[in-house]
Amino acid sequence: MIELIHGLPEGVVGIEAVGTVTSADYQAVTPVIDEALAAHGKIRLIHILGDRFDDFTAGGVWEDGKFGLSNALSFERIAVVTDRDSVRRLVKAAGWAAPGEMRLFANAERDQALAWTSADLPSAR
Repeated sequence: MIELIHGLPEGVVGIEAVGTVTSADYQAVTPVIDEALAAHGKIRLIHILGDRFDDFTAGGVWEDGKFGLSNALSFERIAVVTDRDSVRRLVKAAGWAAPGEMRLFANAERDQALAWTSADLPSAR
């Protein structure tokens, strides 16, 4: 499943993968992203695949890729938080295609990832 991270500054959307992530999980997140984009034009995203994340189903992998590609121009900054080597390699391989800034953080750097994602926003004081 994908849980929303609450309490973030305006213009920042946070999602955390928990357990096994399926295609339906991304379909549930899409309205939140659309709402944030309607309000802010461009947004910042923090995507956490931490200790509570198990894996993606095949459909979940597909939707994750579609999610990133269909919204690529909408993200000003993307922070990916994970210790999983396979995910880190994928992010590094695809990161060059992201028009905004993208950074990888280890699970232990979750707070730094949140701070970086929110930096320079008016409500992040």
